[in-house]
Amino acid sequence: MNTFFTEIRQTLAPGGDSPHGRLPPLLITMTVVTGLVDAYSYLVLGHVFVANMTGNVAFLAFALVGTPGFSTTASVAALGAFVVGAVAGGRVAAARVADRGRQLQVGAAVQSVFVASSVVLVVLSGSPLGAPWRYGLIATLGLAMGVQNATARQLAVPDLTTTVLTLTITGIAADSAPGGGRGAHAGRRLVAVAAMFVGALVGAVLIAHGQRAYPLAVALALMVAVVGAARAGSPAPAA
Repeated sequence: MNTFFTEIRQTLAPGGDSPHGRLPPLLITMTVVTGLVDAYSYLVLGHVFVANMTGNVAFLAFALVGTPGFSTTASVAALGAFVVGAVAGGRVAAARVADRGRQLQVGAAVQSVFVASSVVLVVLSGSPLGAPWRYGLIATLGLAMGVQNATARQLAVPDLTTTVLTLTITGIAADSAPGGGRGAHAGRRLVAVAAMFVGALVGAVLIAHGQRAYPLAVALALMVAVVGAARAGSPAPAA
């Protein structure tokens, strides 16, 4: 039990001896951003994810057989934008392999530009959301989340992918005592799951109360905070 709470503390407030520096809490913040953005994309842009590509592949299959509420073009647009963003994020990360703190700063800054663009699009679009605005938002948010995923992948902090929780939840169960394990990293993994949940919950609440731009505005504020904290933090050596 002490190990469990120690893992939570080291994830949210790592000490100076942490092998990953300040990266864990910043990646947790970006996981909250994922929840906010995917809540917006699914609830406002019409049954499409811009961060969770596993869901998008399934949605594309649903759309191809004519399931109501799903769009082939929206799913393809999200997948395409995400791939382009991941390529850009990979190029940025590969150019700065010596210092992961610097990698995060630059990657988060690029992502922030795309999230800021999406906030501008929401403000200008009005209501109801027309098709050009909808696809513009899918594209900008897909680019943003592609950059984020590529950045997190290059940083290689265990269990903090900022988007994919399937393996994280599998690890919690498989490494637990009933699963024959010792509960390794359960604290960190649960923090990641909780971060995604909180982001999605806040996003859904804001949208339900008619504040369509707020989830993206909050996501932008968090990303700007990540950029600032990464810039101010101590260097984190390459994994």
